[in-house]
Amino acid sequence: MSYRSPLEARLAKTVTKAITDFSLIEDGDRVMVGLSGGKDSWALLQILDVLRQRAPISFSLVAVNVDSGYEDYRHDLIAAACKERGWECRIVHTSIGEVMDDLLETDDTPCSLCARLRRGVLYRLADEVGATKIALGHHADDFVETLLLNLFFAGALKAMPARLVSDSGAHVVIRPLVHVSEEEARQYAKESRLPIIGCCCPACGDFGLQRQRVKRLLMDLEREHPGVKQSMLRALGNVAPRHLLDRRLNPPRDLEAAAAHALARRDPDDVRRESQRLQLLRR
Repeated sequence: MSYRSPLEARLAKTVTKAITDFSLIEDGDRVMVGLSGGKDSWALLQILDVLRQRAPISFSLVAVNVDSGYEDYRHDLIAAACKERGWECRIVHTSIGEVMDDLLETDDTPCSLCARLRRGVLYRLADEVGATKIALGHHADDFVETLLLNLFFAGALKAMPARLVSDSGAHVVIRPLVHVSEEEARQYAKESRLPIIGCCCPACGDFGLQRQRVKRLLMDLEREHPGVKQSMLRALGNVAPRHLLDRRLNPPRDLEAAAAHALARRDPDDVRRESQRLQLLRR
């Protein structure tokens, strides 16, 4: 089968590279796609179905929609679109929206709490449908935004992995759109004529939220310096541990040993001065 458009061909190549680089999908996998009805999850389901029909390995797909219980959420349109395209789909109704205020803690944001609650539901559903992988629609912009959010507000140098094994070891979460931009996902969902469904959460689109502020910052940077987001994404795969301050990566004793080794090859007077400086630092 041929690709329907140059965009689909480009995304197929990009997603295939991510699948290969990070071992996201293997022969015999049953991949459960978290389908919110937004552009990203639709784009993910569509491109995985295209690859499923062309791949040299065999894997199956099942879409799962977690309805948080917000009024006017059109889960019926999601079900109808999946049925029309022959995609297996399961919709689960929850009361996540009702309990958000009761569970929200000081350090939480509505989005982060909602994501954790939905993740718990997805883990349970993965067991029920026999899924070996859980695919989420996080794209390249999400990776970069998460990096800055953790850097600015959490004091941690981390983003999200393309492949994550749960703490229990029972589930594997994959993010095949890691190299796909948000704009590409938007264009592909629109091109594929998939119904974009809003989550109906009251906090959705709140520009006071930290993620929205970071998103605007990146948009401004990208306008001034085209390619800066791709550079940041590449940085996530080009880490230099020796140039960080994490003592778990650079234990002080190892640093001192390396310094002593370097000093031994230098001028005796320099060695003496450096030795005195190290002694002062140890006090």
